[in-house]
Amino acid sequence: MLTQLSINNYALINQLSIDFSSGLSIITGETGAGKSILLGALGLVLGNRADLSSLKDTSTKCIVEAKVALSSYHLEDFFKEVDLDYESETIIRREILPSGKSRAFVNDTPVTLSVLNQLRSKLIDVHSQHQTMQLSDNSFQFTILDALAKNQARIASYQRGFLQLNKLKKQLSKLEEKQSIANQKYDYNLHLFKELEEAKIKVDEQEILEEKLEKLNNIEDIKDNLSEALELTINEEIGIQNLLNTLDNRLTKISTFSKEYQTLSERITSVKIEIDDIVSELEDANENVDFNPNEAEEINDRLQLLYNLQKKHAVSSNEELLQVFEKISEEVGDVESADEVINLKQKEIDDVSEKLDKVAGLISKARTSAIPKLTKELQVLLTDLGMENARFSIKIKATKNYFSNGKDELEFLFSANKGGHFGELKKVASGGELSRIMLSVKKVLSENTQLPTIIFDEIDTGVSGEVSNKIAAIMQQMSNNMQVIAITHLPQIAAKGANHYKVYKKEINGVTTTNLKQLTTEERIVEIAEMLSGKDISDSALTHAKELLN
Repeated sequence: MLTQLSINNYALINQLSIDFSSGLSIITGETGAGKSILLGALGLVLGNRADLSSLKDTSTKCIVEAKVALSSYHLEDFFKEVDLDYESETIIRREILPSGKSRAFVNDTPVTLSVLNQLRSKLIDVHSQHQTMQLSDNSFQFTILDALAKNQARIASYQRGFLQLNKLKKQLSKLEEKQSIANQKYDYNLHLFKELEEAKIKVDEQEILEEKLEKLNNIEDIKDNLSEALELTINEEIGIQNLLNTLDNRLTKISTFSKEYQTLSERITSVKIEIDDIVSELEDANENVDFNPNEAEEINDRLQLLYNLQKKHAVSSNEELLQVFEKISEEVGDVESADEVINLKQKEIDDVSEKLDKVAGLISKARTSAIPKLTKELQVLLTDLGMENARFSIKIKATKNYFSNGKDELEFLFSANKGGHFGELKKVASGGELSRIMLSVKKVLSENTQLPTIIFDEIDTGVSGEVSNKIAAIMQQMSNNMQVIAITHLPQIAAKGANHYKVYKKEINGVTTTNLKQLTTEERIVEIAEMLSGKDISDSALTHAKELLN
């Protein structure tokens, strides 16, 4: 709950700090005194947008700080989720700098406005007159019904599955889109795949074939040069082989005379052996040189096929061509196995949907069971608030659609008059009736949720007399379960508060400022008497004020 609010340099406020306690607290003040400024400052610290117009003195920063006691509200998990240090007394601070920049802190840790707004939804409900239009909002109507149905845990479970279902559906959609695109290319890709598969490409094949073709294209030169080389080596008169034999014989004869001749003889023997080997290979090469026009044509055809495929796929080597083949093979395989992948994804969706259906069924059943209780409680409360003919028609309809909170559609209709037709709240209820309905709804919610604080901003507008006493009684009952702060202009409600604060304006050195103070018992009597009779307080007004307080 809110335990302290400190405001510096905001609108008409120089500086103020006020403590709040549990139970029902009342804030009163003349019209224009600055009650809306207090709510503006509180809204600012809870995440509302800010601008320089919020600063009273534009040369220095504005600071609004709220202390909230959290120990009874089980918010530790939320603080972990948003990566904040949990403190049983948490301090929320908002600063607006003269530059117009805004900063927010929770326990001195900088936070975004998104986190601040999430925290706000768990701490304080500020209810003003215009918020009665929430009553016609279907999601808010579900919130009321689900609070009574104790559906919070079921809906949390459902929403986890709902997120998973949407994620799976997106994945399926992408798979189907990918398959559709792949199917359009499948026939062409299959043609390319078969063409490359039939080509039986090898990495080093091109270089080998190009070398073979080069030999075949120069077969005459090769034949002539091989023949001449053989002649140079094996000619009986001038051939290298015969000359080496002679040289070898000469050196062998003197090799025994010294190591020097022996080494020379051995080297010549070695050269002779190498030449003999070369001659043998020259003879084989010469015998094997044979021009085969069919072979040249086959090689030419094969190389042309490789060149054409490389050009077709915009690559320059067989290695790159094989990479293309692998990619096309995968694409063809993906299409051919896509049905299986899609079927598996659809099965995942069906499994999650089946589980969601069960949870949605439990949610719907709990809602249906809670409708009579909600209808009765609201009608009893509204009877006390002077709307004895108020009736509700609340119906649940199960659908096949998945919504964020279940699979139900909700019809939430109202009739204010006896024998009147049921219709949408915003169409058949007046502003005053909507205020009383909202108060009744908040009373029901206070008994079925763990919201720490609710602030009513003149929810009593348009009512008086006995109804105002009933409104005060309802607020008192609500304050047994939560902290209630009511801004009011009715003395009957003001008298019911455990604590009473007054907003007032004061002029200092020609400058008007807004202030807030907690009233003593005597000050409360005077304030309530003034609310009863105006500035000229009569004795009877003072007496009446004391009676109301007692």
